[in-house]
Amino acid sequence: MDGTFNENDLSRVVEADRAHIWHHLLQHKPFENNDPRIIVEGKGMRVWDQNGKEHLDAVSGGVWTVNVGYGRESICKAVYDQLMKLCYFANSAGSIPGAIFAENLIAKMPGMSRVYYTNSGSEANEKAFKMVRQIAHKRYGGKKTKILYRDRDYHGSTLAAMSAGGQDERNAQYGPFAPDFVRVPHCMEYRKHELDGAPEENFGEWAANQIEEVILREGPDTVGALCLEPVTAGGGVIEAPEGYWQRVQEICKKYDVLLHIDEVVCGVGRTGTWFGYQQYGIKPDFVTMAKGVASGYAAIACMVTTEEVFDLFKDDAADPMNYFRDISTFGGCTAGPAAAIENMRIIEDENLLGNCATMGDRMMANLQGLMEKHKVIGDVRGKGLFLGAELVADRGSREPVEEKLAQAVVADCMAQGVIIGVTNRSIPGRNNTLCFSPALIATADDIDQITDAVDGALGRVFG
Repeated sequence: MDGTFNENDLSRVVEADRAHIWHHLLQHKPFENNDPRIIVEGKGMRVWDQNGKEHLDAVSGGVWTVNVGYGRESICKAVYDQLMKLCYFANSAGSIPGAIFAENLIAKMPGMSRVYYTNSGSEANEKAFKMVRQIAHKRYGGKKTKILYRDRDYHGSTLAAMSAGGQDERNAQYGPFAPDFVRVPHCMEYRKHELDGAPEENFGEWAANQIEEVILREGPDTVGALCLEPVTAGGGVIEAPEGYWQRVQEICKKYDVLLHIDEVVCGVGRTGTWFGYQQYGIKPDFVTMAKGVASGYAAIACMVTTEEVFDLFKDDAADPMNYFRDISTFGGCTAGPAAAIENMRIIEDENLLGNCATMGDRMMANLQGLMEKHKVIGDVRGKGLFLGAELVADRGSREPVEEKLAQAVVADCMAQGVIIGVTNRSIPGRNNTLCFSPALIATADDIDQITDAVDGALGRVFG
């Protein structure tokens, strides 16, 4: 730490936080007797709290965001320089960083061509949903309005995004939700025994075929889009099994269903390619992204689509209702694309995609080693530096451990100075997966320190 705050200043900050801040995803009752945690500084993969304690951050800012690590002076300078020139203008007009980043981004996404700027991943997904609905009215007589989403997937916290949310605990007590969002089964091979009729072989193709069954049940003329995460994040860090994505693509083409891939977590390097969908040969119609686009240095999210979709909104200039009648206020901020340009340069110049793949392999091997040592680990899975370890009370039945025990592992790691994650208020009775998403700059020593901490924590919590 560089000592920017003194002890008295931090005491004031802690009390101001306790008195006025409503934190995300936390029960605040404990703060009546305990201090909230204040993260004061970050450098590389380390952060320091108000007590000066150093932590190795294995979740990139808590929610898989800070892909290039903390303290990147060149990103900060790019944002400063841009803000001094122009901080904002509504995106009804263009900006220099907006145009340049869009060009750079599209160069990484063959088949895509248009970028719509928004201010959050939730909103980016809503823009795609609105486009699907407008296309239904423009092209299909208002019938093809239904949007399919998958069990365990998450697409945001607004009411429409939650309507497409496959995590029942996140949705609990927030309904009623928007109509015409329809759930399809998950594709989690480790828990295929929980799906009626799931086969031992060719499970990926079978899981995709369940989507087709839903389309046929609802009526193909009513289904406009299918929204999926390339690797499910908060629902348990789930990679689809072999055969799944090819069949999904075939089904979408067969029934004229637009394919929307939510890359809010996986996008911009997290899996070892620029986008997670590129691991599986998918050709999407919409791609949404947020967290890693600027690594948290500025707020930015994007909805990216094809020229075919874009053309649907300019085919009749004489019709005043023909275009996409939408705005995102902070989609006009210039700090986001300025930060994103430099963030992308860093990933390229430092070969962080290659490092992500290499360190991801190392971490997966380490976790598999822990699985051999600790019977409480039932499964390890993921892609690149986006990995999970599911904890079970019994490997035979795959009964999940009690949530408080999974949370105790996280707390033990925190006490060791390593921050890891765990699925949180997602699937009832299934919040039992440890989550890892270290920055793409991670070294072998960083990876080993993370898994060593988990090793010790598992030994202490489970004896």
